[in-house]
Amino acid sequence: MEAGGERESLLKLKGVCPGCKVDRIKERDKGIPYRNLSYIWIVSLSAALPVSSLFPFLYFMVRDFHIAQREEDIGLYSGFVGSSFMVGRALTSVFWGVVADKYGRKPVILIGTFTVFVIRRVVFNILFGLSTNFWMALSMRFLLGCFGCLLGSIRAYATEVCRDEHRALSLSVASTSRGIGLIIGPAIGGLFAQPAEKYPGLFSKESIFGRFPYFLPCLLISIFSAGVFVSCWWLPETLHMHHDTACRNANSNNQEDVERVVETKEQVEPKTAVHEPSLFKNWPLMSTIIVYCVFSLQEVAYVEIFSLWAVSDKKYGGLSFSSQDVGEVLAISGFGLLLFQLLLYPRVEKILGPVAITQLSSAISIPLLSSFPYIAMLSSLALHVAINVASMLRNTLSVSAITGIFILLNNSVPQHQRGAANGISMTAMSISKAFGPAGGGALLSWAQKRLDSPFLPGDQMVFFVLNMIQLIALILTFKPFLAQPPP
Repeated sequence: MEAGGERESLLKLKGVCPGCKVDRIKERDKGIPYRNLSYIWIVSLSAALPVSSLFPFLYFMVRDFHIAQREEDIGLYSGFVGSSFMVGRALTSVFWGVVADKYGRKPVILIGTFTVFVIRRVVFNILFGLSTNFWMALSMRFLLGCFGCLLGSIRAYATEVCRDEHRALSLSVASTSRGIGLIIGPAIGGLFAQPAEKYPGLFSKESIFGRFPYFLPCLLISIFSAGVFVSCWWLPETLHMHHDTACRNANSNNQEDVERVVETKEQVEPKTAVHEPSLFKNWPLMSTIIVYCVFSLQEVAYVEIFSLWAVSDKKYGGLSFSSQDVGEVLAISGFGLLLFQLLLYPRVEKILGPVAITQLSSAISIPLLSSFPYIAMLSSLALHVAINVASMLRNTLSVSAITGIFILLNNSVPQHQRGAANGISMTAMSISKAFGPAGGGALLSWAQKRLDSPFLPGDQMVFFVLNMIQLIALILTFKPFLAQPPP
């Protein structure tokens, strides 16, 4: 039978395998699957919230630990705490990707939501909020990262649950939700840290929130995560499992067709598997992962540096913001990002394509970042307006670039390798991001000690280094380095 007829016959089967069911639904319903997109949204959001939620209050938290001998060294110790999360996540991402390719996306997401969203956040996240010394905070963040391996699986799921014409929207939802999580997380941290000082009418200094001033934002994220775990039971599986015995016995009325499909698959797949090249020899995949790592390094370094820079005193080139001010800026940025990614990004991507939109976003980010040291020279209303607009544009451009990379990454491998491919990308990304907070914190600490330097004094050096990383990422998006799979 021809390939087209084989696929058509397969899609008509009932109860064959979860992947076939999803394919049949996609053939029947040509509209946008809003329900599945909502699952992608909340899982990605919940996975991203704790990554950077600590940055607005980390400066004050490390200060309260009294481990830094000088105020300028606070950024250095803050970077170590931020990096420990990525080190932990790098250790387990490939394992979860392989499991997702073998047993399905849904089991990994369910297991992940239970361990990551319930155990990890209710236990480890709350313990982080209750940390009373630097080493306890460092170890809790490391354990948070060890159980944080869902982003790769949810990206593979986003690619498979929608029709091809809606793939850009689906990955945009995953990327946008992740980006908003990286923005709203710090907003939650900034608005709800030290509640007894900010909201004395609601929280007493003698209460647990007064004695542990960084506990409330961790608790709020944990409550949201528990709701996500419950909702994930309704996720449809997308992986094809034609070798599974349940596939053979799922529907006795279609047994003959099922056996024919399984026999055909068993004749073809083993031969294909023998000659299938390793993922590490797939240059379109590997080149995309390398570009992703450079973008991720710059992104996480910026996320931490922005919060630390904003709360630093103006005498060091900062904005002298409170954690609440930082939270408000990031909340506004998240709202602007949401509107752009959902309403405009899919249309722009159809016109320009994922590579062009990544390149354009990167190019515009460079002069925008260069303006940040000069924004710090403003004051009052002008400062707040300028930093809100600049922050919104910077985060929108960053997420747009990363979304384009996600599309390229998932298009570079077949379905049965997407879990492993995303697992490899998550491991590589986590390793690169592990250097981001530590390097960013050390860079900011060093820059604040050279305010009188004739060459790029103070925070000008910080944003210059961020721009150099952005420029490297931009150069790597061009041929011959960045390869694309044949259509």
